[in-house]
Amino acid sequence: MLDLKFIRENTEQVRAGLKAKNSKVDLDQLIDLDRQRRELIQKTDDLKAVRNKASDDIARLKKEKADATREIEQMKKVSSDIKEMDETLRRIETDIHEVLIWVPNLPHESVPVGPDASFNRQVDEWGAIPEFDFEPKTHLDLGDFLGILELDKAAVLSGSNFAAFRGAGARLVRGLINFMIDVHVKKHGYEEVWVPFVVRPEIMFGTSQLPKMEEDMYKIEADELFLIPTAEVPVTNLHREEILDGDRLPIMYTAYTPCYRREAGSYGADTRGLMRLHQFDKVEMVQFVKPEDSYDALERLRGHAEEILQLLSLPYRVLSLASGDMSFGAAKCYDLEVWAAGLGRWLEVSSCSNYEAFQARRMNLRFRREKGGRPEYVHTLNGSGLALPRTLIAIYENYQTADGRIRIPDALKDYVGLDVIG
Repeated sequence: MLDLKFIRENTEQVRAGLKAKNSKVDLDQLIDLDRQRRELIQKTDDLKAVRNKASDDIARLKKEKADATREIEQMKKVSSDIKEMDETLRRIETDIHEVLIWVPNLPHESVPVGPDASFNRQVDEWGAIPEFDFEPKTHLDLGDFLGILELDKAAVLSGSNFAAFRGAGARLVRGLINFMIDVHVKKHGYEEVWVPFVVRPEIMFGTSQLPKMEEDMYKIEADELFLIPTAEVPVTNLHREEILDGDRLPIMYTAYTPCYRREAGSYGADTRGLMRLHQFDKVEMVQFVKPEDSYDALERLRGHAEEILQLLSLPYRVLSLASGDMSFGAAKCYDLEVWAAGLGRWLEVSSCSNYEAFQARRMNLRFRREKGGRPEYVHTLNGSGLALPRTLIAIYENYQTADGRIRIPDALKDYVGLDVIG
């Protein structure tokens, strides 16, 4: 969440940020509620001062054996007024919270301003788009021809937009996960963690999936739990409600998890094959850093995701997302898009985001620069390193041969135990 004091003191900046994020939050309502709250607190404090004076007067009169009836009645009236004001204050603070949780994070000054993805700005590109002397097949055709991808059987098990892999296809999935985890741990310095795949609502709130994106989430009603949409959720919450020693920062975690998304808002989107699944695998990177270090950390985080694609020799481009295309909680986000030769298009395989203190404030996650120092909110970052479905699409389609086989990228051969599928 944003700090209410910051909103009060920087109202026009916040108003511009909300517009850039396409937010419909009633900022004037929030400012008015905050004004009511502060005025009520002042009135309550004044009455408490009156009550304290009356209490002292009553004690003095009783000591002097004088009549304190009038003062006692006055104190009862004041106490009743204070109780009523406290109840009103609680209602106002609840109303403030209900508005504040819908206020998105503000875009960083370096973010392209625009209402949608058409305003995204390409900032980098790597690798050459492969050329073939034959018509390249899509991953759907290749997976079916080689018997390694079975969408029909997955649909029998779970419905549409699920995937099942067989034989070498399954080995490729497992090998890719192990490869990415090893690179992040051994080369980039992350600590691997293994976390639950279901979480409580407050955990989803902490990383800002709730309430904004609840319709996209799978909820276990009987137990009030959610299937995680990304490892970001449990991993970032590992330190919730903590005050960290500043010397521990940065903290860097990586984790593999399956991810579950209902994709309720994807009606009409391209959902063929592995393009948009309800359950998919992903390796995630999460960082906790000091505020002054977070934008340098974002560039490094992005580089860690890029290196996976470079090691796989997959051509990609990097987009700086426009304000209206970023997630609710992000202050700045890069998308990495890989080229898929069969589909003939760029596909997102990673989003790398800086949330600044937005998530930390929701999780009450802070740090101290020195012993006894004032606690400050940490900055949190996360990035896909990488999401598997579209990475698999790119491997299938960019590494295909004329006779319908799939060559294994050199970096994966030891992990998969094969040079070629087919």
